[in-house]
Amino acid sequence: MTNMKITLLALFVISGTWAADLRSNWKIGQPVSTSSGHVIGGRASVGSEVSGYFGIPYAKPPVGNLRFAPPERFEGKETINATSFGASCPISSDFGPLADANYTNANFTTVGMFLVTVLNQTGDVFSEDCLTLNVWTKPQVGEKKKAVMVWIVGGGWTTGTTNNVYGNDGEHIVDEEDVIVVSMKSYRLNIFGFPGIPDHPNNLALLDQRLAVEWIRDNIASFGGDPSRIILFGQSAGAEGVDFYSYAWTSDPIVKGLIIQSGSTGLRAYPKEDSAAAWYNVTSTLGCGDSASNTSVVLECMRRQTTEDIQKAIPLQVVPGGSAAFWPTIDETVVFSDYPALAAEGKFIKVPLLIGNTDNEAGFFKAIGTILGVHESEIFWDQFNLATFVCPSATRANASISARLPTWRYRYFGSFPNLQIQSNPDSGAYHSSELSLLFSTIPPTGIPGIPPPTEDEFQWGKYIRGAWATFAKDPERGLNRIGWPRWDPEKRTLIRLAYGNCTGPNEASPRMYDRCA
Repeated sequence: MTNMKITLLALFVISGTWAADLRSNWKIGQPVSTSSGHVIGGRASVGSEVSGYFGIPYAKPPVGNLRFAPPERFEGKETINATSFGASCPISSDFGPLADANYTNANFTTVGMFLVTVLNQTGDVFSEDCLTLNVWTKPQVGEKKKAVMVWIVGGGWTTGTTNNVYGNDGEHIVDEEDVIVVSMKSYRLNIFGFPGIPDHPNNLALLDQRLAVEWIRDNIASFGGDPSRIILFGQSAGAEGVDFYSYAWTSDPIVKGLIIQSGSTGLRAYPKEDSAAAWYNVTSTLGCGDSASNTSVVLECMRRQTTEDIQKAIPLQVVPGGSAAFWPTIDETVVFSDYPALAAEGKFIKVPLLIGNTDNEAGFFKAIGTILGVHESEIFWDQFNLATFVCPSATRANASISARLPTWRYRYFGSFPNLQIQSNPDSGAYHSSELSLLFSTIPPTGIPGIPPPTEDEFQWGKYIRGAWATFAKDPERGLNRIGWPRWDPEKRTLIRLAYGNCTGPNEASPRMYDRCA
């Protein structure tokens, strides 16, 4: 027993910050000492040389008196088996309308039907004890202190997890690009993340994200990472989270670069009054009181309710992604009311920016809308693309260059047969379609109805992973070295990715696409 203790202690020392060079000592999945405890991982997948550490708690379970409260840092000394993902945070509903839809009439492909199971998070284990991180690392080769890419998953603030085939697997980026990838398994969603309680902290999901970044700063060196070289990247609501972060934490940014994919601030922020109305709608449904009741009594009652009963009381609105009742709330501390003014004054984190969107973001929302009985004109969807994604992307990029920051902007055009979710017409480069290439989580072959992937698809996936990692390693100059011009709205500096059959960056004038007021 004594010898075993000595061996384990030696492994902890090797894996901790005391080690001078992890490359010569690293064993795949070895124990790592962190502020959360001693975590033991494993191979990211069969035959991989990447170590995976999954389900590491960064915050205390937000249950009991911590339900609807700001997150508190998790501290522990116990051994954690980090070989499987943690639980997913509760989503807003079971997306019944999607599950019961007629996909044939909606021109859905097999892949499209599979996407619905992803939105439903079919097979996931849910728990409010869900504030965990995943780390993919390969410190035995390459740089001694690696750049760290922190992924914030999307899902409209109502759904989302980091263990599905539509992205969110850091293994391939780590294996190919000599970086570390960390993903937040989740942050609190819908009413649990944005409750809307009057005179109470309400942007809990964004506070979860900040606490996760602090944990990474304090612990990533033990995995071979460089805490001074952390960047954030996210898509959809995850991209909004990145952008919210860039305005909220200017005094202590921690991060050195931002990648914003198909999302930005200001798209989904509610006034306090609207959020409070949504809160009291649920509390009154559960018999916990309304706006005339004592706020503390209502909160105490809500903390006694079961997770399932709260979920059932959330109104399911007919919007892609589920309930639109609980989103970021304007508090002038974490979420602000006037982002254009803040942008004009340069009141955001002064770090390099890579930002962009897909060519047909609306393809996703149009498809889901068809199932839910939402039928809009092509003019509507064209304006939706511009107002929701294209113009906000241009505006944020312009604010960045006004602050004299290195900035790049892209538009993704990849449209591959095995990723199409709707036919007649097909869905093109729809919202989130780049994630399968970025994370190399292309739908598996051999499933009837899903075409095999193309060689172009594999090549573009590798290229995009390389570009994102190049930015992470050197946010100020990296992309210049691979031929990307910095963003200038008056020049051909919009980078078209997966455009036609060309490889490498394809430069275009933004005036071809930015029909913004």
